[in-house]
Amino acid sequence: MASQYIVVHQSRDREPTEYENLLADSLEKAFGAGIADVGALVQALEGDGVPAPGGRDWTEDLILSELKRLGA
Repeated sequence: MASQYIVVHQSRDREPTEYENLLADSLEKAFGAGIADVGALVQALEGDGVPAPGGRDWTEDLILSELKRLGA
């Protein structure tokens, strides 16, 4: 029996929020520019005006915890 493959979009239970889309767009832009360092990702999010959860400032710890929370 062949193994089954599920595309992430097939397994979600709702559409992404506006915040999730904004975060994803900014991360995609950063990765496309060759950014792979967490500190540089923080700067990219700030530069793109992506709001951090709870109105806080983006930090390396916050982006890592947010990506983990979102299942990235």
